[in-house]
Amino acid sequence: MKHFLILITLGLLLSPIAYGQDDSDEDSDLNLKAFAMRNIGPAFTSGRIADIAIHPDDDDVWFVAVGSGGVWKTSNSGTTWQSLFDGQGSYSTGALTLDPQNPNTVWVGTGENVGGRHVAYGDGMYVSHDGGSSWTKKGLEASEHISKIIVHPDNSDVIWVASQGPLWSPGGERGVFKSTDGGDSWTRTLGDDEWVGATDLLIDPRNPNILYAATWQRHRNVASYMGGGPGSGIHKSTDGGVTWEESSKGLPSSNLGKIGLAISSQNPDHVYAAIELDRQSGGVFMSSDRGASWSKMSDTVSGGTGAHYYQELYASPHVEGRLYLMDVRVQVSDDHGKSFRRMTESDKHSDNHAIAFREDDPNYILMGTDGGLFETFDNAATWHFIENLPVTQYYKVAVDDAEPFYNVFGGTQDNGSHGGPSRTDNRHGIRNADWFKTLGSDGHQSAVEPGNPNIIYAETQQGGLHRIDLATGEQVFVQPQSRLGEPYERYNWDAPIVISPHDPATLYFGSYRVWKSMDRGDSWNPVSEDLTRNQERFELPIMGRVQSWDNAWAVGAMSVYNTISTISESAVEPGLLYAGTDDGLIQISEDDGAAWRRVDAGSIRGIPSGAFVNHIYADLHDSNVVYAALDNHKAGDFNPYLIKSTDRGRTWTSIVNNLPDRTLIWRVVQDHVDSDLLFVGTEFGIYVSLDGGDSWHEVNTGGATISFRDVTVQRRENDLVAASFGRGFFILDDYSPLRDVSDDFLEQDAHLFAPRDAYLFSRRDVAGGSQGASHYAAPNPEYGAMFTYFLKEGSDTLTGERKKREKEIESGDIPFPGWDALEAEINEVKDEVHIVIRDSNGDVINRVNGKTGKGFHRVNWNLRHASAQLIDPESDGGSSNGYIVAPGTYSATLEKTRGGVVSSLSESVSVKVTTLHDKTITGASAQEIDSFRQMIEDLRNEMTVFSKTMAEQVELVEAMQTAHSRASSPSSELTADLHNALETLKDLDIKLGGYASKREIGERNPPSPMSRLFVGVRGLNTTYGPTEMHRATVATGRAELAVLQQQLDAFLQDTVPGLRSALTASGAPPIHQ
Repeated sequence: MKHFLILITLGLLLSPIAYGQDDSDEDSDLNLKAFAMRNIGPAFTSGRIADIAIHPDDDDVWFVAVGSGGVWKTSNSGTTWQSLFDGQGSYSTGALTLDPQNPNTVWVGTGENVGGRHVAYGDGMYVSHDGGSSWTKKGLEASEHISKIIVHPDNSDVIWVASQGPLWSPGGERGVFKSTDGGDSWTRTLGDDEWVGATDLLIDPRNPNILYAATWQRHRNVASYMGGGPGSGIHKSTDGGVTWEESSKGLPSSNLGKIGLAISSQNPDHVYAAIELDRQSGGVFMSSDRGASWSKMSDTVSGGTGAHYYQELYASPHVEGRLYLMDVRVQVSDDHGKSFRRMTESDKHSDNHAIAFREDDPNYILMGTDGGLFETFDNAATWHFIENLPVTQYYKVAVDDAEPFYNVFGGTQDNGSHGGPSRTDNRHGIRNADWFKTLGSDGHQSAVEPGNPNIIYAETQQGGLHRIDLATGEQVFVQPQSRLGEPYERYNWDAPIVISPHDPATLYFGSYRVWKSMDRGDSWNPVSEDLTRNQERFELPIMGRVQSWDNAWAVGAMSVYNTISTISESAVEPGLLYAGTDDGLIQISEDDGAAWRRVDAGSIRGIPSGAFVNHIYADLHDSNVVYAALDNHKAGDFNPYLIKSTDRGRTWTSIVNNLPDRTLIWRVVQDHVDSDLLFVGTEFGIYVSLDGGDSWHEVNTGGATISFRDVTVQRRENDLVAASFGRGFFILDDYSPLRDVSDDFLEQDAHLFAPRDAYLFSRRDVAGGSQGASHYAAPNPEYGAMFTYFLKEGSDTLTGERKKREKEIESGDIPFPGWDALEAEINEVKDEVHIVIRDSNGDVINRVNGKTGKGFHRVNWNLRHASAQLIDPESDGGSSNGYIVAPGTYSATLEKTRGGVVSSLSESVSVKVTTLHDKTITGASAQEIDSFRQMIEDLRNEMTVFSKTMAEQVELVEAMQTAHSRASSPSSELTADLHNALETLKDLDIKLGGYASKREIGERNPPSPMSRLFVGVRGLNTTYGPTEMHRATVATGRAELAVLQQQLDAFLQDTVPGLRSALTASGAPPIHQ
């Protein structure tokens, strides 16, 4: 009888089981790891790719170095991805290569390999010998930006590295480095101790002792960029990179900037160089004699914001003389660089940085851009986007108050401004299709009008402010403009916008002065004079001194300098304004801009003069309190600077305290309920303070090392929402329990927090079936009610306690515990913790398993009753999930079971369950749903008992047939009676669930009690509840089952006793019961 198994399986199919987080999260006294952030992507624009390596023996395997998103691997040509570099010391990568002798050995150089204003710094070299599963750090920690790695083709212990060196300061480990011991030690063989590093490196495929290197002299600071100098050039080594000679014959004598090198695999005598020259000019040069001399082939140079951002040069492995120059749009030459054409890049992102080829397919190209990975199979005629790599770089984040789920907005590096949901009501999660673009170009700060989620503000680089009506899609340019006779308006690369907390139509916007609009940006008035130092950038030192006008200036690659970088208005006192500048000033106005008081960052103890003011944040509770995050990394100083004032900026105190060194502070926000609850977004994670900044704890971001350049709070949901610069957006769902954490709180044995309201809804299937393994979707919060609880002490097992005692014995003998103790360990029943859910009558409707470890935990109730399914001692007990609950208010307590004793650990908390959507048609009432649920459970259990009894009787009759075959006086009459009895049972089975033979071939069975039960169950899997059809169908099934039950009862009462008597009379052996 298979129907009993089917009935058990039915319970398993009703819903997923709720789980708590793993005990492995416990590693500290406070243990905040339960407060884990949820990465919501997106992947629809991806992000900047720095380098690509295709496995030489399997071109479906790719390793990708992401500019500020770690290292990723695919084993199926981009269908699925694995992040390899989580938890390492850097998230920014610039170079990646595979060992030719063992492609499972992966070398990674950290720190972006471009010279942009937004680049992140690295901490040296890493190697993996197992395809990226684990990593070992291999020195050059002071390199900061590594752009090329070459492993000797015949000797894996020999590695060469081109290090650009620090961008923001002199010194560090810059130049060409060589290791002969697998990276254990390094020797610099080219470059200097100040400004000259190396940006490219080649090896002659015929002779590994011949190498070519491009050196690069460059420096960027907050005001200017100089991208060249006498130290830039081309060099050649013929002794394996031990010594170098400059290769300059035929090259210009002017300042050289960034140089990209390439060598022909068809004819390695041909070496190519793309050279940046003065004033955004340049040229492509070719040597036909291994670098002995050079000839200029064309004036081609990469453009955009400058060659510092591109300029990588690749020689085709398939076509002699074909070159690819990375640029906004790739430039391609088929004549050794004499002429170039733009590559066809329809339906593809611009800003190209890396390229990879397949050895056996000349039409295939894999391209890394600022918008992710693209591949072509027809030599660039068409492109395929790899749309599941979530490495977008967000500068800023904003949230709206849309119902039922709020939206998240933000601006990106080179991928515009975006918006998308914080969660969805579909079963897939947050898909790429759920996101939308609000504005193009580089995206920066966004803002949303409170109470009106259709009105948002977004901006392009350097203050290109737009007001956007999401209902119509219209983008209105509303950037304030200089008046007659005024100088041009200096806007920061990431200009600040603030919507007044007192009036949603009032805006503040920063250039070099503060602007105010009272009509959503239709008109503006300045409410300050110039609040910056207003310096002439060309009079400021760069590369150690004030430079000649004739040197390699490239300020087109810069943010405009002397600008306002942050603005805040007090939520307590209208018109109390704060502004911070990129040149180290904090300005305060207590009269809505009529007068300003200036504070020089250098006058604050411990703060460097000129430090960039990343963020000013006026306290939400006290008008006298203000916070400021400052940043001096553009002077080569990576220390954290976070200060607080309690007197409106007159005096300041550092609240860095235990924040880690070498960690920039980008943003600080405060909880709107608890004034001591602070969050900061830093260069390497998010930190929370529960005591006003006296101490800090790292927030669990899921293991990824990443920069968080903005954090904000969605107040209705008590969510922390963060913008990462390389891994998309993150959300900490409902952090409100952190408000209660204090010294007194931590002395409690246990505490259960009230969850936020839980939504009942049917999860939509919007994707139209499976979209394949490449379909990207970020996770929603787990469906149901999320509970947070705290345990002062964790429960340990007897084995665990013994091992702890043994560990404390530093030396000497470890005592044998005794056989009784060991047996007790084997037979121990572990402690259990449950969230016990009760209805309004106080009846227990479910128990949710929790974890017993020390600290905070989060578990989820899936809004279902416990299963009332009949439990079979011979099975695993069936499903633990019953049917969904009705909307209403429930209660929950935390309980612990130890040694068979149940104890309550908490007071009762309220759990409100509400429907997510208003129904168009009103369904069954809660009482009707509960009544029908009971009817279904009764019918299912009756049917289970019936089916179980049937199975037992079949086994009995079959045993009787066996016994009769061994009887001393068998009879043909009893043989017939046993046969007929078995046929009777089979007939009942068919009436219960249909013909098995029909099911085997897919033929329909007539309606049966079992099929009617399945129909009825569907009436409990929606919030609408059962319809009259469901009720009638179940009633019919019950009636049909009653008839079958009568027939089975008659069989048990009349047939079975007669068979037993006849079997005994036949002299058959007894049957075990």
